[in-house]
Amino acid sequence: MKIEDQFRVDVPIDEAWRVLLDVERIAPCMPGAQLQEIEGDEYRGVVKVKVGPITAQYKGAAKIVEADEAARRIVLKGEGRDTRGQGNASATVTVLLAEDGGGTKVDVDTDLNVTGKVAQFGRGVMADVSAKLLAQFVASLEENVLDGDAGAAAASVEAHAVPEALGAGPAPAPAVEAGAAPAAAIEGGVRKIDSPDVEPVDLMDAAGGAVAKRLVPVLAGVGIVVVLLWLFRRRRKR
Repeated sequence: MKIEDQFRVDVPIDEAWRVLLDVERIAPCMPGAQLQEIEGDEYRGVVKVKVGPITAQYKGAAKIVEADEAARRIVLKGEGRDTRGQGNASATVTVLLAEDGGGTKVDVDTDLNVTGKVAQFGRGVMADVSAKLLAQFVASLEENVLDGDAGAAAASVEAHAVPEALGAGPAPAPAVEAGAAPAAAIEGGVRKIDSPDVEPVDLMDAAGGAVAKRLVPVLAGVGIVVVLLWLFRRRRKR
C-alpha cells in the first residue's frame, strides 16, 4: 500500500537535511522504535506495536539507499519480521525537503507491505495510524532534537493528514549532546546501541474510531456464532 504525508519544521532546509540524515539521533523520536545496533550503513533494531491484547515486535534493518543533497531527496529501505513468525513488513520511504519561508516542508512517500495480524486493518486504518504517529514523531523531534541544536529555533509542527507515514533518514557520526543518541559500544565491527526499552505503539489508541469501526463486523460475527451455538445446544437438549 502507498501512504503519503507531510509535515513542516521551522528550521532552515540545511539544518533539516542534516537532522533527518542522522538516523541514530532521530530514532528515539519514532514511537515504538528502538535502535539496537549499526553495522556500516545498516541500522538494526525493533519496532513494537500493540492491537488490543495482541503485541507484535518486528525485528529488522534499514538502510539509506539514496541521499541526493542537490535534490534534497532521501530514500530509505527497511524490512522486519515478527519475532514470533506471524508476519513481516517492508517499506521504501522517500523523503523530499523543500524550503517553506524560513522553515522546511517535508513530504514523505511510503510504499508499505505488511503481512500477518496487523495487516487485517488495511490501508484506511494504516493511514489514520500513520498520520498520528507522524505527528508524535515530529513533536518529539521538536522537543528533543531541534530545540537542543545550537542556533536552531523552536520547531513549529504542522502535521497534514494527506494521509500518513513515518520518514526516517540516514546517519553520519554519532552525536553526543543534548537530545543525541544513546551510548554505543563496538563489537566486531557492529556498534551496539545502549538504548532504553520502548513501549509498543497502541494501534487501537492511535487509530481510535477507525479501528473500532473495523472491529464492529468482527465482533458482530462472533456474536452470531455464539447465538447459533446456543440455539444448536438447545435443540440437542430437546
